[in-house]
Amino acid sequence: MTIRLRAHHLLCMLTYVGKGYTPAFTDNYDKIIARLAAGEDILIQEGPDDVCQPLLGEKDPHCFWDSVVERDAKAAQAVGLLLGKTIASGDVLTLDSAIIARFRTAFRQGSTRTACTGCEWFDLCSAVSKAGYADTRLQLPPL
Repeated sequence: MTIRLRAHHLLCMLTYVGKGYTPAFTDNYDKIIARLAAGEDILIQEGPDDVCQPLLGEKDPHCFWDSVVERDAKAAQAVGLLLGKTIASGDVLTLDSAIIARFRTAFRQGSTRTACTGCEWFDLCSAVSKAGYADTRLQLPPL
């Protein structure tokens, strides 16, 4: 199977420590992280993705807000620069320990954080990266 992710979730997964909007959200995210760690590919898509699913029943899910769409565009650009290729809807990415390490280094240095401006999780993600990602749920085998 393939995990559907919007571009900014490529950054969120780096610092995910089991905190989220609701228990259903974190339960779902834990399952997605386990699938990523098991080697499933990522299909980049526009709009709500597999991470968003538990929130879509809300009255006004933020997954559709313009600010989130803008966050996706900024994340796609930053990740694309890091990987040396354009990141767009329909692209398939495969994670490994080297790519995650590269993503996390760039995130900690701030080069991919333009998408994070205004995000309510900004401070938590900053603390997680500053602590070396020790408590993150996405752990891949060492290189």
